[in-house]
Amino acid sequence: MDIHFSPQEQALREEVRAFLRDQVPAHITARGRQGKRFDKQDQVAWMQLLNERGWLGVGWPAEHGGPGWSEVQKHIFDEECAIAGAPWIVPFGVFMVAPVIIKFGTPEQQARFLPKILSCEHWWCQGYSEPGAGSDLASLKTRAVRDGDHYVVNGQKAWTTTGHWADWMFCLVRTDAQAQPQRGISFLLIDMKSPGVTVRPVITLDGEHEVNEVFLDNVRVPVENLVGEENGGWTCAKYLLSHERTGIARVGTAKAMLTRLKQVASQELRDGVPLIDDPLFRAQIAEVEMQLMAVEMSGLRILDGAEHGAPGAQSSFLKIRGTEIRQSISYLLTKAVGPYAMPFIEEELGYSDEPPLYADYSSALCSEYLNTRKASVYGGSNEIQKNIIAKMILDL
Repeated sequence: MDIHFSPQEQALREEVRAFLRDQVPAHITARGRQGKRFDKQDQVAWMQLLNERGWLGVGWPAEHGGPGWSEVQKHIFDEECAIAGAPWIVPFGVFMVAPVIIKFGTPEQQARFLPKILSCEHWWCQGYSEPGAGSDLASLKTRAVRDGDHYVVNGQKAWTTTGHWADWMFCLVRTDAQAQPQRGISFLLIDMKSPGVTVRPVITLDGEHEVNEVFLDNVRVPVENLVGEENGGWTCAKYLLSHERTGIARVGTAKAMLTRLKQVASQELRDGVPLIDDPLFRAQIAEVEMQLMAVEMSGLRILDGAEHGAPGAQSSFLKIRGTEIRQSISYLLTKAVGPYAMPFIEEELGYSDEPPLYADYSSALCSEYLNTRKASVYGGSNEIQKNIIAKMILDL
């Protein structure tokens, strides 16, 4: 793999930068640079802008509405968006269920669902985890029983991100209770407006309503919403998870966080000495930056080798290191800001003199720190990823 960007790739970088500078509203990028959360309206507006430009289906082939970019081009796009403070593309439709529908879905399913993912008419959520099936996903208990032209689904899903906003859920269900765990699972697309679907909020440590419990009580799902073969859903699930785990690395986001960290650490403290002049703290920044450079190169190498398919078990490397690096940077940011990282009401804080640089986003740091803790758990815990590497790559 050539580690240098070609003239065409550099031209794409400039094109993306110009688009972000000229087309994305300033209030949206300002929130992103400050590390603050985006609401659904901001995220939909951003994704619709990308769709108009033909850039929303980043990893999709051109025949299905994607730009047909290489992995390096996708990396450049992600990096520039993160640096500019643009919202993260909500992954459940674009990056998770869409690749499964493209790979395993029927032409009718592709024609029905893919255009509405691009137009944001359909907002998706993931129905994988359950109260007794998280890291051990194959032990899921949600049942789907065939009844004529429908499946009748009963069960509960947990940690369903943005489920309260979703129009559709892609869901793993057990369709053969007698088969081996991985062989009795199917992949269903469930309309969240169906009778029997109940969504209840789960408030996380940072005080946000991001995840939910979803209860499925005698929900009737048309057989035409089955993706792939009945009892073949584990194949779809593994394919989807390899895409999810690769995306969780979020190298561009980590690079933007690192830039913020350096800005904060370069400010003068009360004694007139910037924190970055502290040899120990400077060494901690240097260490995490070197780790980030290494995972970026590893990611490009792995994805370049998987140009015509999902990266498979190697995505576990990216998931582990990417989440650990983001956690380290959020910790150092919180440490650098000190008491300003505590939650407070911005309007009530006030400053007697010019506010420090970090005042713009210090109130978001506590939320960001707490939210980042879960990154090593979702998408398959990092401990499970190490087991996958040991079994699938090291053959232990």
